[in-house]
Amino acid sequence: MKGQNIACNPATGGVSVAREVSETNGNHSLKKGQADASCRFEKCSNGQPVPDRMHNHHKNSGFSQAVICENGHATVPANYEDLDEAKTEFARAVQRICSVIYNHPSRRPTGKVVSVIKKSPRRSTVVGFLAPFSDFPDGEQRNQMNVQGSKRMNHISSSIFTGLVQILPTDPKFPQMIVSISTLSDGIKQRLKEGDTTIWKELVAAQIDEWNEESPYPWACVVQFLGKGGQVETHMDAILFENAISDVEFSPESMACLPDTCWKISQEELGARKDLRNVLTLTIDPPTASDLDDAISIETLSGGIVRIGVHIADVSYFVHPETALDAEAQIRSTSVYTLRRKVSMLPSRLSEELVSLNPGVDRLAFSVIWDIDPHGSIVNRWIGRTIIFSCCKLSYDLVQDLISSDSSQFRSAAASLQVHGMFKHEDVIKSLRCLYEISKNLKDIRFKGGALSLDTSKPTILFDEDGAPCDSYRYKRNDACFIVEELMLLANMSAAEVISNAFPDCALLRRHPEPNPRKLKEFEAFCAKNGFELDSSSSGQLHLSICRLKEELQDDPVMFDILMFYASKQMQSAEYFCTGDLISKKDDWAHYALSIPLYTHFTSPLRRYPDIIVHRTLNAVIEAEQMYLKQRKISTGRNGVKATSCEVASRCFTGLQFSKDAAESKEGREALSAAAKKFKVPNSEDLGEAAEHCNERKWASRRAEEAGQKLYMWALLKRNEVIMVHHHFLLPTTKFAGKLYFN
Repeated sequence: MKGQNIACNPATGGVSVAREVSETNGNHSLKKGQADASCRFEKCSNGQPVPDRMHNHHKNSGFSQAVICENGHATVPANYEDLDEAKTEFARAVQRICSVIYNHPSRRPTGKVVSVIKKSPRRSTVVGFLAPFSDFPDGEQRNQMNVQGSKRMNHISSSIFTGLVQILPTDPKFPQMIVSISTLSDGIKQRLKEGDTTIWKELVAAQIDEWNEESPYPWACVVQFLGKGGQVETHMDAILFENAISDVEFSPESMACLPDTCWKISQEELGARKDLRNVLTLTIDPPTASDLDDAISIETLSGGIVRIGVHIADVSYFVHPETALDAEAQIRSTSVYTLRRKVSMLPSRLSEELVSLNPGVDRLAFSVIWDIDPHGSIVNRWIGRTIIFSCCKLSYDLVQDLISSDSSQFRSAAASLQVHGMFKHEDVIKSLRCLYEISKNLKDIRFKGGALSLDTSKPTILFDEDGAPCDSYRYKRNDACFIVEELMLLANMSAAEVISNAFPDCALLRRHPEPNPRKLKEFEAFCAKNGFELDSSSSGQLHLSICRLKEELQDDPVMFDILMFYASKQMQSAEYFCTGDLISKKDDWAHYALSIPLYTHFTSPLRRYPDIIVHRTLNAVIEAEQMYLKQRKISTGRNGVKATSCEVASRCFTGLQFSKDAAESKEGREALSAAAKKFKVPNSEDLGEAAEHCNERKWASRRAEEAGQKLYMWALLKRNEVIMVHHHFLLPTTKFAGKLYFN
């Protein structure tokens, strides 16, 4: 998501392809330590430890040796006698569990927690209200607490501020917590001493210090007072704190990594890049977007061939590995957008000025360019670093009006169009209509290949001039959004193909696992009971079923949105992963919703750290390709042998046809190894850790954005006395519709 409060963005949505453009599918004042240049992933943005990698696929736990699972049945291999006794017993236990689940799908295994291996980072992100300790616990519990915490309480009694208070967490998953007054600031102690009861109405940020096995309640310490409960800004700060998202200023060390204010593109850099400043290039973004990380170009060639380019801000040119800025970007991992607030991954001077593909100025870019025939087939591809000049910045709504057949809308849009440089209004309009036709063709091809979309209209909140929510409506994305979406997807797929071929052990990709079959069957049953037919045998069949549902429910869009919401809940989350962790399970690299074998994120390096890693890896591939071709020319010249067109004339690593022979040759291996060292491509272990951290931060960002949406909707409902909404009740055998009034 670029800009704030914009629903018409290809980067948002459920598990739809629209969301995947940005992910699968984007203010507490607690100070954190400054990012050190050597910092990796030991701590995230508020200093809390990052969870261990969730999928240590390269470390065999013994399960795969001890049991084989097929079609819901678990069997112990014939040679299980060769396994040690513990693994054999483990295999038998798993076999029994699998058999029970397969024969009785409604039953679930139960278990018991016997120990805590690692403390959860959620211990450091508690939000709640203070309350007098006398209110809890009481009776036998209070006596038990006095005994169990006697040492702690005796220590507290040595102060004139003897006493305890409790924290009532806003998250019901947390228990009540105990806080020693002696750990509070002097100002808070004074307020308690004076009997200031307003303190109980203020939200506090806290962390758990100690929780012994014998104690029913943990001891906590207050980190920060967020403000009075019931205020939007206070709760927004609480949401950020709960998700370990810090909006503190970038450290001086990070800012020192930026170029001087008088920086300009050097002649040396211009000579090293493909110059595309004379090619019509434009950006399409939400109207409020300030970090423009993608642009599109178009040229018409002979024979009906159209040359389409996707140009991405060359962030890796400015953000170098093993620097303070890179370390801080790693920690943040993603920009966070919460309607009225943006927490950036990179300093604004970089993301909104030096790198942003603003119109009317020369910019450094990383480009993927395709030659596409009239049938939508790609006949050629080029990938490399470029310099571009965007002639205009367009909004989705403006593009929609420019490609619209409505003459009045078109005239109004054309009059507001601002074009920089050598091109005219007519050139831009003609290019947009051509891009629209190409994107439609690409979209048709993609869905015929089995892709799935669960895209629906999204709630959008409007704000008045004071920043208060005043109204809301449901916005459905228009055709202009799909122009960007299709081309960004194509660029991401191209990048994934190139880096996974060149570096099969250390490429950062993005996978989307298939949905849980049980959940899909439950969704099918849910639809059947409400009179709807659904086929979920594959992503393609599910998409066709959804299209039929949409046609059937065209007069009842609310019902369709409900079904799509239910469908999205059956899907698993997409995740980043290192190819080396799944090197023997390449089927697991696939993306279910897109129905493709390889996918990654390349198109948003201003707001996603994984994209920066992918840029560096692509740079290494391009460098290796140039080194290899240069070496082949030298060696073939010495031997008097003419080099083949595949080896020299074409791009053997980044072109449409990857040359495995070239990559596996002595020259190819040496070139790839040297380039990986030059651009500091992470090894498999480090990349796996980075992927897990990026996943955790991505999910935290999503939780914060969703919580922010609910917060502002609550504020809107609180402000308006009466709101009329349509609703549906879905029951096992019947459905009702009506109107609901909030008073």
